[in-house]
Amino acid sequence: MSDIPISAITASKHSGQATTVIAIANQKGGVGKTTTTINLATALAVAGKRVLLVDLDPQGNASTGLGIGREDRGAGTYALLTDTVTADAVTQKTFLPSLSIIAAEPDLAGAEIELVGGARREFKLRDALRPNSKTSIKYDFVLIDCPPSLGLLTLNGLVAADSVLVPLQCEFFALEGLSQLMRTIEAVKRNLNTALKLEGIVLTMYDRRNNLSDLVANDARGFFGETVYETVIPRNIRISEAPSHGKPVIIYDHRSPGAQAYIKLAAEVLRRSQPNNGTRA
Repeated sequence: MSDIPISAITASKHSGQATTVIAIANQKGGVGKTTTTINLATALAVAGKRVLLVDLDPQGNASTGLGIGREDRGAGTYALLTDTVTADAVTQKTFLPSLSIIAAEPDLAGAEIELVGGARREFKLRDALRPNSKTSIKYDFVLIDCPPSLGLLTLNGLVAADSVLVPLQCEFFALEGLSQLMRTIEAVKRNLNTALKLEGIVLTMYDRRNNLSDLVANDARGFFGETVYETVIPRNIRISEAPSHGKPVIIYDHRSPGAQAYIKLAAEVLRRSQPNNGTRA
């Protein structure tokens, strides 16, 4: 991967820095949630960070997008939530040495029903990933790809996370749907995870030829201020093509506008993760 320019991604290394757990969530489908997860994870790994991606979406698109076919997944997030397996036991390597994944197996679709009557049902993922568990591998970042819903799986992702990153597509009704997610985040913060923060909002599917994109972007920045990342993810054919090749766009075509946007987004995430940075809400 030496041909991938990573000069845009800079961050000082902090010895002993705790793992940062980020849930990528939006209850609306088709907003670039999984695409953002796999490309952000890859960009952080290319920058030298140790990254674990947790595929919590029963569709398993994040697993497919990192080249893990359904026949190659074995035990994954379903086993992690419903069994006594450790995170180490279900973690797989990817094409990058510093990027690992806990894939989503097909049985994950039934996990919500199985978890409903269980004790600490909202804390299953948090308990499995917490530092004092039997997990031996140290990560700088854990990214959780949540389902496009506000059910028990997403709730597990929010309870396990330090913060939430929200992809917001530059389309009509986008901000209206976002309000429901914000209410859910606040409810989780009040009742289940008092440390939960809004990591940021990333504008996706931005089309500079469309005035609506500018209107949505301006409305989002006007309401949420600096919480909205400076980087916007454009509509780009390479972003759409990459998953069919089992690759993130920054590996599939790192020179494309979409790939460069995700590299810049990773740089912003790293800057915000620095100590005493007050840009998060």
